[in-house]
Amino acid sequence: MSFPFDTRYASLELLIEKAKKRMPRFAFEYLDGGCNENINRDRNTSELREVLLRPRYLNNYSETSMETDLFGVKYSAPFGISPVGLQGLMWPNAPEILAKAAFKHNIPFILSTVTTSSLERISELTEGKAWYQLYHPREEWLRDDILDRCEDSGYDVLVVLADVPTFGYRAKEIRNGLAMPPQLNFRNVSQALVKPQWCLEMLKHGVPSFKTMEKYIDKNMNVKQLGQFMNSTFSGRLNPDRIKAIRDKWKGKLVIKGVASDEDAAEAVRLGFDGMIISNHGGRQLDAGESTIAVVKEISEKYKGQIKIMMDSGVRTGPDVARALSCGAEFTFMGRTFMYAVGALGEKGGDHIIEMLKMQFRQVLEQVCCEKPEDLQNFRVK
Repeated sequence: MSFPFDTRYASLELLIEKAKKRMPRFAFEYLDGGCNENINRDRNTSELREVLLRPRYLNNYSETSMETDLFGVKYSAPFGISPVGLQGLMWPNAPEILAKAAFKHNIPFILSTVTTSSLERISELTEGKAWYQLYHPREEWLRDDILDRCEDSGYDVLVVLADVPTFGYRAKEIRNGLAMPPQLNFRNVSQALVKPQWCLEMLKHGVPSFKTMEKYIDKNMNVKQLGQFMNSTFSGRLNPDRIKAIRDKWKGKLVIKGVASDEDAAEAVRLGFDGMIISNHGGRQLDAGESTIAVVKEISEKYKGQIKIMMDSGVRTGPDVARALSCGAEFTFMGRTFMYAVGALGEKGGDHIIEMLKMQFRQVLEQVCCEKPEDLQNFRVK
């Protein structure tokens, strides 16, 4: 058997171990952490992994295909790259590395408003095939300007973030000065200096900034003023009026990310969303919340066919993707998994992790004798 990736890092655990050695401590902790005591971060994955699949070895089974249709696009696998803030701080140029890999492998890449590449640059790298996640601005003119830029750049899928009405309580980020915006203190600088590859890449690509927002930011602002600007500019609180204004203006597909209850799922259908991503922000917002797989199980039977049901938070590997699909999710996204790979392998990380995930997922399909991802619900142990 041949492997299309570096076999020294043939598991997520090995990639995490490598990433931890190469990334400054503050950057790794920002990536790895949840909120409060990390209970919901861990619950997301542990409850997902309680899902069992039952093989059918004597089934009349032919060739397996991982291709998945979503919003009129045929993707090569049923997983994509979640939006992640401050990617270029965790590993320099990370959003461009991942966007290029996603385009090459024909999977969706979602760009966050508060990451470190501009929406125009990512559109250029993906020929307009990326998705854009909107942190809702307080001002209507700013919202409309960002939407106009997305349309002009060829984006077809807009993801509206719902699950950040307030910032999660993350003790290590508070200690490390990684609030909004991040501040490099002596502690962080000393941690960075012992990671030479990270420093060299940072020198090559420059200090990360909120590239999409640069046109709205006064270049003379100091760090404190920038923090005040970002906090005053964005409001994570959504309501039907705000959503209706976006739905009326946006011509493409509209997705809400952060659905974590039956009530919100019903409202998303009523408000005319084309899709929802069941997510709890990777366990970074509410430590006392349910796991995402529990919510998927609850609402998938009710709303499938009315709206596309997708999931992130807790999905880390190819078998995890299969577990999520078997419970009713129609597509999955991962954030940390892709960032661990880039932290471990830099420019090669995107290709490496996508190839590894595809091999893992295909192996599950072939092992249970399932021909298509959408058929996995027939193989779950109820």
